[in-house]
Amino acid sequence: MKKILMLLPALLIGALLQAQTTTATQPSTPTPPDVAKFVDFKETDHDFGKIPQGKPAEFDLMMKNISPDSIKIENVQVGCGCTTPRYEHGPYAPGETFKVTVGYNASAMGQFTKVITIFFSGGMQKVIRFHGETFTAPANAAPANASVQQLKPASN
Repeated sequence: MKKILMLLPALLIGALLQAQTTTATQPSTPTPPDVAKFVDFKETDHDFGKIPQGKPAEFDLMMKNISPDSIKIENVQVGCGCTTPRYEHGPYAPGETFKVTVGYNASAMGQFTKVITIFFSGGMQKVIRFHGETFTAPANAAPANASVQQLKPASN
């Protein structure tokens, strides 16, 4: 009888320890569909080239709905405050071309690389990069022209 009473707590402790090591099964989250099967992007990495510092620049990111269903843009998230997107939510019919206009304020000097993330209906998203370099324009970009003085009327 003493052996059974000693064995019972040992089995109970063993069962509790086993319950602690068993991992609960997590429900699997569905992976979002591949956006490349639904939207054709004209470019995914835009090069602004060299732009003057402080002079805003923008480009149109062109896309086409290649799916059999309509698509909506739910949101466009930018990486920093120097980037501004303009877009219409849609819906965009199959075969329809649409755009997101991306503006960059070019206030920082030097090379830059920025990203925007476009969120579509159905849980799809796409990261778009753009890069370039800002430069300081010369204070006096054009040489002085003595002929201008000749065109001005003489003051007495």
